[in-house]
Amino acid sequence: MEKDHRYSIKNWGIGIVLAIALVALLYVPFKTDLPTSVKLMAGLMELVVAWAVVKTKSWRAFTVGVLFYTVLAGLLSPVPRLNIVNESIRNLYFHVPMWFSMIIILAVSVWYSILFLRDGKIENDIKASEGAYVALVLGVLGMATGMIWANYTWGKPWHGDPKQMATLIGLLMYAAYTILRGSFQDDMQRGKISAIYNVFAFPTLIVLLYILPRMTPDSLHPGGNGNPAFGQYDLDDNMRLVFYPAIIGWTLIGVWIAWLRIRIKLVEAKKNGII
Repeated sequence: MEKDHRYSIKNWGIGIVLAIALVALLYVPFKTDLPTSVKLMAGLMELVVAWAVVKTKSWRAFTVGVLFYTVLAGLLSPVPRLNIVNESIRNLYFHVPMWFSMIIILAVSVWYSILFLRDGKIENDIKASEGAYVALVLGVLGMATGMIWANYTWGKPWHGDPKQMATLIGLLMYAAYTILRGSFQDDMQRGKISAIYNVFAFPTLIVLLYILPRMTPDSLHPGGNGNPAFGQYDLDDNMRLVFYPAIIGWTLIGVWIAWLRIRIKLVEAKKNGII
């Protein structure tokens, strides 16, 4: 039997080294006064690191390394001293990246829904549905961390802020997706109906989260009408060094969980003769 190198010490060592290299390269544009050409070269090297992660199949260890850095630096690195927000701004490393990872994984889920509608392969339906489930969990975690943040900065967890309400509607919309899938017995019918739902639900979610709240004059969230986005006034270079790896780390951990669930579902489908 051929040895699986994905979980070997060597493979994990490569992944951790690549994670350290990525973080180190981020220091060049954000923490050094070097020529623009050098900073551009650092950006190209980051692409090389990304290629090496894919090529060596060491993304699991890379994910662990990036998340370890995110949590450690997120709790210990310096942050801007802003009125009201204070130390709670560290939640930015958890709350916002979870939303980014949710949107990215949902976009991939929609892609597999489109593929299923085109070729009818159950494998694509499984990938689409499991991606949507994991993204929904990330969305719930994003809302929970947001409510904790709101409790310390706005005085209570729920204010009925337009973005909070839009987020709740979006999550309920994908909760309905899970209920919809459970209401069909036939695999092909379930796959087709849920795929169509997924394709139309995703752009609706984008409107709810990123367009409607910015059009309302009374939103407390950054980016609302008359309220600048967080990056314009509180995301300094120290925070960027943690925030950008956090997006990568939380997205990859979501992909990891989804992939494990997909493999389990594929095995069950083969065992039951569905595929």
